Amino acid sequence: MNQNQQKIIQTIQQIPAGCVASYGQLADLAGLPGRARLVGKVLRSAPDDLKLPWYRILRANGALAFSAGSEQAMRQIDRLADEGVEVIRNKVDMKTYGWQPSLADILFKLEQ
Repeated sequence: MNQNQQKIIQTIQQIPAGCVASYGQLADLAGLPGRARLVGKVLRSAPDDLKLPWYRILRANGALAFSAGSEQAMRQIDRLADEGVEVIRNKVDMKTYGWQPSLADILFKLEQ
């Protein structure tokens, strides 16, 4: 695993329960602006034993990345619901549930 992938994984691990983030936001917070697709690639290739909260990561508009009604979408909706995140028509309200890390989190947790 290269350094960029490690940065993305560390950033994903910081998303708190009950919050969601977009692929682009995670790339930005990991210090890799414009690399949203890399976030998706890292998620697809990450070993299961990392137990990354993949279900907390959405498109920029709050939409799930999976097709509505698909098995993956239903699993994601169930996991988000378990954390109190409401999904309506395959979308999450990013203003309500979007992760906004504090400056301290950005400086001390994400910049390791």
